[in-house]
Amino acid sequence: MARILLQTTITENLDDWDVTRFSLLADELRSAGHDVTARNRAHAHDDPVLSRLDELDFEQLWLMAVDVGTGLTAAECAAILRFRENGGGVLTARDHQDLGSCLLGLGSLGAVNQFHGSLDAGVDPATMCDDQDNPDISWPNYHSGANGDYQPVLVNDHVHELLRTDRTASGRIEWFPAHPHEGAVSADTPFAEVLAQGRSTSTGRHFNLAVLLDGETTDDGTPMGRAVAESTFHHFADYNWDVDHGAPSFVTELPGSGMKADPQHLEVFKDYVRNLASWLQSAPVAMPERLARA
Repeated sequence: MARILLQTTITENLDDWDVTRFSLLADELRSAGHDVTARNRAHAHDDPVLSRLDELDFEQLWLMAVDVGTGLTAAECAAILRFRENGGGVLTARDHQDLGSCLLGLGSLGAVNQFHGSLDAGVDPATMCDDQDNPDISWPNYHSGANGDYQPVLVNDHVHELLRTDRTASGRIEWFPAHPHEGAVSADTPFAEVLAQGRSTSTGRHFNLAVLLDGETTDDGTPMGRAVAESTFHHFADYNWDVDHGAPSFVTELPGSGMKADPQHLEVFKDYVRNLASWLQSAPVAMPERLARA
């Protein structure tokens, strides 16, 4: 059993992606035997939990970065970094453009997240903008399908343990919840590995669904906690698991019906949630950087 903090980067707002929009995720983690505390920020300045995360008894942080760039203070970023340095596991999930860009303050975990405001000026926006239906959303974004639908999970010959399941003939998790404009995560840093990719329904481009950090150490060689960076928090939102739960009023895209038509795919995806909690809990093992990047 793990002690998990399921945390958003905004204060309570029932018409936004606050923690009440992730109730099914919290229930799933609890049903797997984990002790889950689900909460929003208490206020805009240093949050009493996040700013002292490394001093508390949590073992994992599942951070839904649903803000527009100011979701973490400097003190909170420092505490999360210390939490990982002490062996704590961290999952982050953001979205398109600069949604969740507060993650940039989290060291290597911030570095694997690519945001509109932080990308090199030489980046070609045409390679990172797939949502042609909503002109208010800029790059990076990748159109993997409608909310309420599935998207195929693409892997190479190596299937990571996080994607293993005994519920499919292939032995792996084959579908993730879809979203019209997923964000960008990259493995162009030491100790980072692409877990799986999706494919844009608009352009056919491949993009990373999740990136892992494993084997990272502190300056003195102490193993750091494992981390996962998801391309979008919509992989875990209630609305993407069951559109009947509804979405904030600013969501204008029409939902799909794939989840309702074939709920078994969602049951398989829940194995991914359970795998994440187990993998983030596992004791990290230090390895030379050259091996981590091999």
